[in-house]
Amino acid sequence: MNIIDVLIIVVYIVLTLGVGIWISKKASKGLDSYFLGGNSIKWYYLGLSNGSGMFDVSGTAWMVGILFLYGAKSFMFMWIWPIWNQIFIMIFLAAWIRRSNIMTGSEWILTRFGDDKAGRASHLIVAIFAIIASIGFIAYFFEGVGKFMTIILPWDLTLMMGNSTLLVSEQSYALIIIFLTTIYTIKGGMFSVVATEVLQYGIMVLAGVLVTIYAFVTITDAQIAAIIPEEWSSILFGMELEGFWDGKLHAFNDLIDSQGYKMFGAFIGMSLFKGIFASIAGPTPSYDMQRILSTRSVKEAAYMSGFTNLVLFIPRYLLIGGIVVIGLVFLTPEMSAMDSIGSNDLEIILPKVINFHVPVGIKGLLLAGLLAAFMSTFSAFVNSGPAYIVNDIYKKYFKPEASPKHYIKASHIASFSIVIIGVVMGFFADSINSLTLWITSALYGGYVAANFLKWIWWRFNGWGYFWGMLAGLIIATLQFLLDQNKANFEIGTWLYDLAQIPAIYVFPIIFFVSLLGSFLGTWLTPATNMETLKSFYSNVKPWGWWSPVYKVLKAEDATFTKNNNFISDMANCVIGVIWQSSMIVLPIYFMVRDYPKTLWALLVFIITSIILKFTWLDKVKKYKN
Repeated sequence: MNIIDVLIIVVYIVLTLGVGIWISKKASKGLDSYFLGGNSIKWYYLGLSNGSGMFDVSGTAWMVGILFLYGAKSFMFMWIWPIWNQIFIMIFLAAWIRRSNIMTGSEWILTRFGDDKAGRASHLIVAIFAIIASIGFIAYFFEGVGKFMTIILPWDLTLMMGNSTLLVSEQSYALIIIFLTTIYTIKGGMFSVVATEVLQYGIMVLAGVLVTIYAFVTITDAQIAAIIPEEWSSILFGMELEGFWDGKLHAFNDLIDSQGYKMFGAFIGMSLFKGIFASIAGPTPSYDMQRILSTRSVKEAAYMSGFTNLVLFIPRYLLIGGIVVIGLVFLTPEMSAMDSIGSNDLEIILPKVINFHVPVGIKGLLLAGLLAAFMSTFSAFVNSGPAYIVNDIYKKYFKPEASPKHYIKASHIASFSIVIIGVVMGFFADSINSLTLWITSALYGGYVAANFLKWIWWRFNGWGYFWGMLAGLIIATLQFLLDQNKANFEIGTWLYDLAQIPAIYVFPIIFFVSLLGSFLGTWLTPATNMETLKSFYSNVKPWGWWSPVYKVLKAEDATFTKNNNFISDMANCVIGVIWQSSMIVLPIYFMVRDYPKTLWALLVFIITSIILKFTWLDKVKKYKN
């Protein structure tokens, strides 16, 4: 690595640590300041912070790999998260969530189910879910940044232990970056997280623009056309995904057959099925929800969520598209000579391109940008996870009366604990892809049913929520254990066959078991107190089956009106998903020089933006606060 690139990275790390620690004094006023920034941060800073937090290096490495292999239709792979939950949040959920005026997602649950035994059970289970999710994501980031750093950094670091020498592995590189990120996150809380993430967002956008320019200057249209098959640029698909790579690149078709997405129609159908329920269920209790709760008003919560979509996808996919174009031209000949290609070979395309095919200066900025991507996402989870340990468990059940300094110290300890457990879990992960599928399909599968029902059904109660979430978490954990031990099962046994099922296809099982737990828990226990339901419904005003509660409120106040926006909200969500998709395929087509499709994507973006201006933005402007 050239000294110029090293200096750029060192300056970036020093600047980030300096900003994070310098601004940390604002976090010392109490838990509200530490975890929510005292609800004083402007919405566009939170939007940039939220977008930066989603711009992670593990996800970027995974997206580079699937775009490289599957082409333009790979944008639909993102539906397994599902990324368009951001659209549902923007259209209506941000306003519903922000009206609660609380600190965490599990504390929000108490406003829905009350503070009795049932409410506290639901409150506790969602806090546990948030902690497990944070640990899972830290493991995911740890795996990604380790692979990234060990290929990029040229030094073989060694540690002297007594009379022996220990070579520093990819995990050790990851530990160094994690340690530096944890310092400023724990020190400064939400203020430091947002300030550093805004800085990091600027660096990531600059890196993406430079890679775009470099790819256009050094690679010709003819070089790209010679590598990319016609099918690569198509977003159309059938029930089965046929390999479209020819000649020497036929090994790519074997990889497509082995990755679990061969039945592409079924995969997309499952992603849509999961995505609709998961999106209405709302954001998981993590950094995304923390940003919504940190806004200054309901109106700004909606603005922030819409702005997040706008600032995230085009810059991110310019970077991803630029890396993929360079990889296709320069790495494809090398990969075509390999006997076999695996998922790990796709995951190291990103660091290989940066290491061998990007010039001095741009390389340093790109590395700083990707380090920023890792640090911003990691810091977001390190800030959000401990909020549930301290505010929702420790403060509520063990130490309800203590000074703000005491709770902030407890938050520091909780942060370190989550990081350590997540890192240990990351040591045992097979690949980024395996962690991606577990988090998106199994872990989130256990979250969907109960959190979908909490919005739309008045009779759904705290015990139903508790047993629904618990059933989902148990099945998700069993699926993870099966997946991690599948190599140990004897071929032909039912455990071996079960372990081979791709995680996305396990989702219906997890969803059904969680739904069963939700219904049984609800019908076998009393309904939530009517006063709690009245308070929640009159404040949040969700649509759904709330007729008994609405009738009571209408009898008390003849001017009370219910939410009749279900059809318009769903129509806006469909338009929003198309809007979001256009922001993904637009930079992809631009980078591969498919100009007719680039213009079509741009036209779709403009039309959907105009529609959303009238159907969504104008309505948000009328919010009272």
